[in-house]
Amino acid sequence: MLGAITGDIIGSPWESAGYKRTDFPLFSEYSRFTDDTVMALAVAKVLLDGDEYADSLRAFGRRHPFAGYGARFEQWLLDPSMGPYQSYGNGGAMRASPIGFAARSATEAVEEAARCAVPTHDHPEGIKGAQAVAMSVYMARNGASKAALRAEISTRFGYDLARTVESIRPQYSFDVAAERS
Repeated sequence: MLGAITGDIIGSPWESAGYKRTDFPLFSEYSRFTDDTVMALAVAKVLLDGDEYADSLRAFGRRHPFAGYGARFEQWLLDPSMGPYQSYGNGGAMRASPIGFAARSATEAVEEAARCAVPTHDHPEGIKGAQAVAMSVYMARNGASKAALRAEISTRFGYDLARTVESIRPQYSFDVAAERS
């Protein structure tokens, strides 16, 4: 949780800006927590207290209305009658790290991540992104090597993890799709 929150705050000044340099201050006057932190905390609350995901996501989101939500998600937050809207974005993945930490098995991590994603990110790609993050955290917490983690996520979810950040950086542009994040 601390790593996810810290990463969110450090990256917040450059979110969707296409900033590709590696020499930047970790914290600046523009650093802040975003919707990703708010939603990860909502997920952690569900795992601790047994709440429903939709209820917790909405409650936390409404308490932090200016955290940077996407337009469809913001609409969902404010409309209690609105159901899932087939999002294939990375929002489900961005909130899934607590699941990997709390899961007692790989199966539980994958199944719980799907339950967490479905209230909003119910497109198969949105669900898959949440599952991949939860599985990655679960495996890392249980001592899996980088090679084992890379092999499992590539095989199970079909993500190409053979590339390096250095090879991706030059041509990468911001994309909210879970599979391209």
